[in-house]
Amino acid sequence: MKGIILAGGSGSRLSPSTNSINKHLLAVYDKPMIYYPLSVLMLGGMKEIMIISTPYDRPRFEELLGDGSAFGISLTYKEQSEPNGIPEAFIIAEDFIGNDDVTLILGDNIFYGQGFTTLLRKAIKNHHYATVFGYRVKDPERFGVVEFDHLKKVISLEEKPEEPKSDFAVTGLYIYDNRCIDFARKLSFSKRGELEITDLNKEYLKRSQLDVQLLGRGFAWMDAGTHESLFDAAEFVKNIQQRQGFKLACLEEISYYMGYIDKETLFKKGKSMEKNDYGKYLLEIADRKHTQQYWEAIDRNPMLGLVENE
Repeated sequence: MKGIILAGGSGSRLSPSTNSINKHLLAVYDKPMIYYPLSVLMLGGMKEIMIISTPYDRPRFEELLGDGSAFGISLTYKEQSEPNGIPEAFIIAEDFIGNDDVTLILGDNIFYGQGFTTLLRKAIKNHHYATVFGYRVKDPERFGVVEFDHLKKVISLEEKPEEPKSDFAVTGLYIYDNRCIDFARKLSFSKRGELEITDLNKEYLKRSQLDVQLLGRGFAWMDAGTHESLFDAAEFVKNIQQRQGFKLACLEEISYYMGYIDKETLFKKGKSMEKNDYGKYLLEIADRKHTQQYWEAIDRNPMLGLVENE
């Protein structure tokens, strides 16, 4: 399974903050926004990940994250010259995907919840064709809406319907088999001038090959693409971290507990940032006794349920 983060676009909804910087590099409380979707793919078990951004912003992502070796993973980069829609990511990444299946996440999506890692890994392990993640919202007319039967089989998909058939929105996290590349190539541009992810999902739906994984009330899903939602996401992360004492989407912590980097590497990373809370947090982890504290950390942190399904 390969992973893709789509972090392109103009970021116009966050202007003027994004007039000189890609929105996915903006801070969501104490770390760049891109850390959150990257942590999801890492927790899902993916070590080969491509970040797709604009030609202007690609060097900034490379400067921030490098080739991924600092986290024990492999990161590659490609450019989307124009915001032509989510499905174009599969065309751009065709060589990277090769013969593998692929999980794509949008760069401004944040997921949180007890057992999320287990749910994601099971969805990846059990998927056959295509899987989308549904989340209950109070204003479904603003989103792509998924309707499903009592067996959680998808019946219909609608993009921003005036009269939604359900109150479950399709989130920005998708799992596809390798055919997504060919399906994406055959899509036509919509009235918005983009290739629509809903149209790609409909290609699977008409073959009865689209599944939905519902995120229940114990989960949080945020799209940090507006000023209001960016503020709300930062406030959410701040409250969770300060109340419970762990950090969300800490890439070094995830890498360490998954065995991608060793304690010495973690310690050196912490020392390089020891004057702020993030660096001090890494030093605290490196100072723990590996076994007992490992399980205590997993019990405390729902974003680190790394071995719940192993």
